[in-house]
Formats: sequence, structure tokens, C-alpha cells
Amino acid sequence: MRNGTDARELAASRTLWELLERRAELTPDALALVQADEPAREARDGAPGGDRRVTFGGLRSRAERVAAWLHTFGVGPGSRIAWQLPTRVETVVLAFALARLGAVQSPLVPACRDHEVGHALRAAGAEYFAVPGLWRGFDHTPMAHRVALTLPTPPLVFLAHDALPEADPAILPPPPADGTAVRWIFWTSGTTAGPKGVLHTDRALVSAGACLADALRLAPDDVGSMAFPYAHVAGPEYTVASLLRGFPALLVEHFSLPGSLAAYRRHGVTVAGGSTAFYAMFLAEQRKNPARRLLPTLRLMAGGGAPRPPALHHDVVRELGCRLAHGYGMTEAPMITMGCPDDPEEKLAATEGQPPPGMEIRVVGRDGAPVPTGADGEIRLRGEAVCRGYLDPAQTAEAFDEDGFLRTGDLGRLTEDGHLVLTGRVKDIIIRKGENISAQEVEGFLHDHPGVEDAAVIGLPDALRGERVCAVVQQPAGARPLTLEAVTAHLRAAGLAVHKLPEQLELVDALPRDDTLHKVLKKTLRERFAD
Repeated sequence: MRNGTDARELAASRTLWELLERRAELTPDALALVQADEPAREARDGAPGGDRRVTFGGLRSRAERVAAWLHTFGVGPGSRIAWQLPTRVETVVLAFALARLGAVQSPLVPACRDHEVGHALRAAGAEYFAVPGLWRGFDHTPMAHRVALTLPTPPLVFLAHDALPEADPAILPPPPADGTAVRWIFWTSGTTAGPKGVLHTDRALVSAGACLADALRLAPDDVGSMAFPYAHVAGPEYTVASLLRGFPALLVEHFSLPGSLAAYRRHGVTVAGGSTAFYAMFLAEQRKNPARRLLPTLRLMAGGGAPRPPALHHDVVRELGCRLAHGYGMTEAPMITMGCPDDPEEKLAATEGQPPPGMEIRVVGRDGAPVPTGADGEIRLRGEAVCRGYLDPAQTAEAFDEDGFLRTGDLGRLTEDGHLVLTGRVKDIIIRKGENISAQEVEGFLHDHPGVEDAAVIGLPDALRGERVCAVVQQPAGARPLTLEAVTAHLRAAGLAVHKLPEQLELVDALPRDDTLHKVLKKTLRERFAD
């Protein structure tokens, strides 16, 4: 197979469904997905190791039959379906079934609860909502119905965890041909209290996945892995890379170490990672037995989504015996820059890599004018992989400048040879294990607690998580001192997602503020509590 030529031809696909069809025609019997099931399901299924395997041809045929079933109860072009599902074969099948129908899909990570789910369903105008039922001790079905009753037009809730119903694909209308229509609504936290709905097209995801595949030098003999939530924009993006290069991906429903190691070893994973937190977890596991290589087949650790200290980079390369290529991406633009395994080690350790062809990066000063190469400024983006905007037109207008560049709110500089160095963030966002968390959103819930007079939420450097969430609280006079347990219990009861809960609580007599606009000096708090 002419892999390079085929990949370039496939990258011209207009839609995700067209891409899947073309890959299935090229290598129908090649392995596409491997599901590393959890022990209880492994015992029930009876397959070797409990794992399930799906070929590219099988993925296409299953998705088409599920699309026919969805079509029987009204799902078609433009229908809006939200789904909150773990990283499983059924999730990928459902996503491609919806792509076959030309529906608009809105993925939600399984960790979201009433507050985030209700906001997303309402803002997206969801007509259908797919949930996993009971998953990892939490039953999503009652929550889905509870939230649905609060909406003006409740969506139809259905289960989509195990085998999905199927129907005869002969009833299907022609697949969509326009790859530039908005068919994805992803969710990201901003500096505002509620998550923002990010609008993407199939072509944006195909473009991002093609850049990822090129940068990481992915090939048919690789075995990739998805240990992160498939509902992230990185889920479909990584699947695109798999379809373009024809390699399989191991799906890990719940990643843990050492628990997930057996599946990685069993299937000979060559490319692993996801974010800084994953690097640190693999490294910690390797250090338990330095004499034995943790993953003998691993050639590359790759990811992004959070700052990566150079020292961690060098430790991973030296101790895990692989290359490490880190990148820069966001929900609005999943592939901005990426390190390449062929890059010099000092570039891989100290930069976020280079932008791919078609991604324009402009670094500007406070006045919006471009700064000289090597100077710090705000990073702005323009390219096919950049989102079309947000559900809220006002947010879209604010996010893009007059030249059509996306204002990222991130600070950085470009080197003479075109590598990007990140230096900070304009936005008040905490990035914990690759998840964006709005400090203002958490602060809003804290202020509802009777024992809180004022509060500030900050991100603090954390070797494992990238950043940890710290709540700094000023209490009313005479109030009983709060505990971290009491604060997290209050936030859980309010419906806040688990990954947004503070891991550190600091009580202060008064929050430090400036003398002009009386803003909380979060920089002062970060410096005070970083250690």
C-alpha cells in the first residue's frame, strides 16, 4: 500500500463519513479499534483477555446499520444529538453513525453532572441525549431525565453503552457531502461562568487529524492508544489520524496504572500519552522497577493540553526509553503546533513544536500589532483546523479579530526556526490533566456557601496534574473554619463535575486586591500558596 500517497488522498476527504468509507475500501480487514474491557465485562464476553476488535470494514458497516436505526426514529441531517459516553467501541460507532446521517453532535465527558449537562443541552438545543446508564458507580440515566425535565423541550433520552440497535441501511438517505457545515459542538470552559459551545466542521477535524498524523510520523504498523475521554475534541481528531494512516487504536475506558498496563503490553502499543499527567503516571510506574522496561514496544509518548516541564521531558526519554513529542492545542483548534520525533532533543524539551502547513500563528502585542520574532505576545490563530466560533454569537465576535484570527488568550513567542514557546495565559483558566476549568465558575458555587464571604480559585503547579485546583477562601467574622471536605461536599451537591473540585483549600483573613479596580491579585495568591 502506498501509505504516503494514500494518506494525502484520504486527507482530502470532505466529511468524516467519506474518510471512513475510503479507508474501509483500502484496508477493510485491517484492525481499527481494540476495546480493553474492564474485568467484569471481560469475564462476561469471554473473548481473549476480554478485548474486542473491530476492523475498518466492520466499523463502517456497524456505523451504517446503527445510522439506519437512528433514522427510524427521526434522526437525520441537522438533528441535534448530545452524547455523554466513555471511551468505548460503541461511542466511536455512534459518532460515525451520526456522521453518516449528517447530524449535529454534541459530546459531553462522562464526568459532567447536572449543572454542566443542563447548560449544554439547553444551549445546544439537543433533541436526543445518549447516556451510558450506570457507569463507574454513577447512574447517568436518572440525571439525564432529571435535567431533561428542566428544559423547555426535553430531549429523548436513550442508552448507548453496550451493543447498539441496528436496522437495514437500505432505508438511509445519501450521506452528507458538505464538510464545511457545522456538525460538532464541543464544550470548553472560558473565563465566563458557563462552558462555551465550540462549533466545528468535519473538515476542521480531518485537517487537525492529518496534521497530527504527519507530525508524529504515524504509520500502519503503529498501535495507538486513546486513554482520554473520547468526548474531547482529541477523540475524533485521533480517530482521523488512525483512518488516514491505517493503524489501530487501543480504547481504554478507564485509564489507571498499573491497571491498564496489561492491555498496553498485550497489544504492543507503540504510541501512548495524552497529556502531561499521563507522562508523569507512566514515569512513576517505570520507577517502581527501573531494570525492566515498562512498555517494550513504545517508541513515542505524545500529547498536549497542559504545560510540560523540560525536566519531565528528559526524565521520560531517559527512563522510558522512547521519544516524547509535546504539542499545543485547544478545543477551538485541536492541532496548533506539535513536536516531531525527528526534531532535536532541545527543541522537543523546550518548545511546543512547529505549526503544520495551513495553520497561521500571529503573535501580537497589547495593541494587536504583530511583534518581532522572539518577542512575547498573545498567540492568535487562523486556519482550516480552527473552529467556526461559538454557539453564542457575542462570544464569536469577541474571540476573532478583524483579520479572522482567533484570540487564544495564551502568551508565547516564536523562535527564529518557527518553533512555539508558551510563556503564560491571559485567561483565568486552570488546566488540570488536560481539562480546562473556569475559575469563575467554581468561585460562583463557592460564594453560595454560608461559610464563604469571598473566594478566589487559582491553579497551582502540580507535577502529576499539570495544575491543581486551589480554593482560597475569606470567611465571615466568627464563622467556623471550613474544611476541604466540607467545601467539596457543597460543590458536589451543587452538581459541579468531579474534575473541577478543589484539591487544596486555604483560609485567609482577606483576599489581596489592587488599589484601582479592587481586583483580586491572583498572582500574589499563586506565589504564596505554590509550595
